[in-house]
Amino acid sequence: DVFSFQVSPNMNPIKLNELAIRKRLTIHGKEDEEVDPADYVLQVSGRLEYVFGDHPLIQFQYIRNCVMNRTLPQLTLVECCTIKKMCEQEMIAIEAAINRKSSNLPLPLPPKKTRTTTSVWDICNPFKIILLKGNKLNTEENAKVHVRAGLFHGTELLCKTIVSTEISGRSDHVWNEVLEFEINVCDLPRMARLCFAVYAVMDKMKTKKSTKAMNPSKYQTIRKAGKVHYPVAWVNTMVFDYKGQLKNGELVLHSWSSFPDELEEMLNPMGTVQTNPYTENATALHIRFQEYSKHPINYPPFDKILEKAAEIARSSDNAAMAGRGGKKFYVVLKEIMERDPLSQLCENEMDLIWTLRYDCRENFPQSLPKLLLSLKWNKLEDVAQLQALLQIWPKLLPREALELLDFNYPDQYVREYAVGCLKQMSDEELSQYLLQLVQVLKYEPFLDCALSRFLLERALANRRIGQMLFWHLRSEVHIPAVSVQFGLILEAYCRGSVAHMKVLAKQVEALNKMKTLNSLIKLNAMKQSKAKGKDAMHTCLKQNAYREALSDLQSPLNPSVILSELHVEKCKYMDSKMKPLWIVYNNKMFGGDLVGIIFKNGDDLRQDMLTLQILRLMDILWKEAGLDLRILPYGCLATGDHSGLIEAVSSSETIADIQLNSSNVAAAAAFNKDALLNWLKEYNLGDDLDRAIEEFTLSCAGYCVATYVLGIGDRHSDNIMVRKNGQLFHIDFGHILGNFKSKFGIKRERVPFILTYDFIHVIQQGKTGNTEKFGRFRQYCEEAYLILRKHGNLFITLFALMLTAGLPELTSVKDIQYLKDSLALGKSEEEALKQFKQKFDEALRESWTTKVNWMAHTVRKDYRS
Repeated sequence: DVFSFQVSPNMNPIKLNELAIRKRLTIHGKEDEEVDPADYVLQVSGRLEYVFGDHPLIQFQYIRNCVMNRTLPQLTLVECCTIKKMCEQEMIAIEAAINRKSSNLPLPLPPKKTRTTTSVWDICNPFKIILLKGNKLNTEENAKVHVRAGLFHGTELLCKTIVSTEISGRSDHVWNEVLEFEINVCDLPRMARLCFAVYAVMDKMKTKKSTKAMNPSKYQTIRKAGKVHYPVAWVNTMVFDYKGQLKNGELVLHSWSSFPDELEEMLNPMGTVQTNPYTENATALHIRFQEYSKHPINYPPFDKILEKAAEIARSSDNAAMAGRGGKKFYVVLKEIMERDPLSQLCENEMDLIWTLRYDCRENFPQSLPKLLLSLKWNKLEDVAQLQALLQIWPKLLPREALELLDFNYPDQYVREYAVGCLKQMSDEELSQYLLQLVQVLKYEPFLDCALSRFLLERALANRRIGQMLFWHLRSEVHIPAVSVQFGLILEAYCRGSVAHMKVLAKQVEALNKMKTLNSLIKLNAMKQSKAKGKDAMHTCLKQNAYREALSDLQSPLNPSVILSELHVEKCKYMDSKMKPLWIVYNNKMFGGDLVGIIFKNGDDLRQDMLTLQILRLMDILWKEAGLDLRILPYGCLATGDHSGLIEAVSSSETIADIQLNSSNVAAAAAFNKDALLNWLKEYNLGDDLDRAIEEFTLSCAGYCVATYVLGIGDRHSDNIMVRKNGQLFHIDFGHILGNFKSKFGIKRERVPFILTYDFIHVIQQGKTGNTEKFGRFRQYCEEAYLILRKHGNLFITLFALMLTAGLPELTSVKDIQYLKDSLALGKSEEEALKQFKQKFDEALRESWTTKVNWMAHTVRKDYRS
């Protein structure tokens, strides 16, 4: 039965249930029949979302979005018993999994033995290792080889790096050399890591012949005394194992050959502490840890660390040193603490922060990251005092605590403190930052840690979080450095959520079928026309195996959306190189729209995913400040190695297509300023047109500011789209952080953001002199920019936490510097606003260059078609 009625947004679902039931009974002539409204619940049509309880309707996100988008909410009356039946089926599956007898029971743990141990704090000898030999170095015959070694805590070098002697040889090299570090064993922090790099040393004259083989230009080199030092391999290992025991005996470290763009002291401390699993061809370093005691040497347990801190605190010298700074230093501390995370601290500032650490706790608790960077981690007394102070440090807001999960803060107690702060997050807020939280798992040296436990707990309590965690992990499980870690967390989640595993398995099967179909299309693309290729695609999709795999599944992009039935005739593939699939679904529920998803195979979607996440965050921050700029951060999800899904936004067209359809000549299309406004008039009449123009104005302002702040490049008319309701949005984010496209060394994009005269023509409602509307648009832009500036540290932190992802345009801290410059961090609000106004004027003044670029793009597109 289909019916509609008008209700107040403040009505609750229980009352709406009653109205819907009465209407249904009236239609069937059963007005006198008694039905309990509590036996029914309202389901969002086509989604696994429900509207229930005694909250006003307007408080439900779905209803609120419908009101904002001026669309009619579509709800279905569902009997509670059907939902109860679903739950019962899941419980049966869970019970069956629990009761299933495993044929391979785990071996029992060996009984714990009481062993005599030595505290690392009792060993005052210098830390030493013996470098034994290296295999499979694969260097040139005339090259000499040496090994660099360093001790790090995060990016902090604990003492001077050590360089071994240079020896000759092609593949196998024997050193048998003691490397002694200028730090005592007692001062080694718990999370110290030992980093190695193998270098080939060659004369400058001889390098020309061997540059092809070694590809030295890609990596940093040292040039001195007429010789060049080329990196060959690197490997890291923890000094203490998972139990806190100092490593001993001989160790074989299989190394990695790919170096990052930036190295610390010619080493790679940010790299994994896992050795290369592909041992057959990997360079192998053989080392032996020095023996200091007949008994195992352990790092002291937490209670002993606190005892040490208490002992130090009782000394009068320390009490005086850790005194309060008073008003004299308050202003100085405030200025230091307000700096962004990229700002470097000088030695004097670090000393001041550490001396006034109690002032920091009382007045600037959010300064904890700077205090941790000021600590001398190679001094056990300071480390003990820090751990004691951490016990009384106020809880940080989750957004502030995120920074503590960066590589700069490896201490396990600091990371546990950070995770404790994150527990305050709602599920919605956690899902906003899950992308970064999965990436920083790579910084965890051990498989079992506070962060992985926290993510598993929250995922098992909420399937939406669980599904996101599943795909974030699975999309990178092929990477050798994290395959064991990510695979283990995936297994733990699937074992803990048996019923959800069935849903996820269905999604995996569907994506495998899409990948196979995409490969077939690529294979035949050169042999057959687009029309024949589309027919072949439809024939394939009509096969039972494909229909079953691709029907009735929860969308990986959004578990609330049901991808029910394939609409084969609407499915197609796109013309770009990787031939993305455009898969369309009918919605079985009444009034459900067609749902489209795009499957890409061959493109890395992680950078798009990051950009859209940041756009979503900007939207949240603007709304928190009372500004809704109608941002549309559509769904995007990496699901595997260079593969993933993108949400197809309905009722939208690219600017290029709108312009091309309005002109007979492709070259003139980009200069037709009326095309966009006429297109909006075609779909919006009367008051709807005013609303569509307002929608365009707000969204245009939002994307102008967002693309400027994030330095989004390659902005042509095919990756800017407009919905029929006037909402503008950007797609395809292959270039960010100021990496603008150039040709023959000339920058193709000369403007800070896209603001063309056809956009202004729409904003001004087609009236050239409508300065009031344009002035309001400019005001939106300025207000939006200032709101983002207030959260500059958060943006920097989120990008910094993604450094380990290996994105092509986010490889070092230098890349993040663009954000600091675009947000004018370090400047006053007046100076920052002045800078933005100048950029706004520049975008307006140089908009003709954008039109020329768009014309060239449109002509090429028209020629190809």
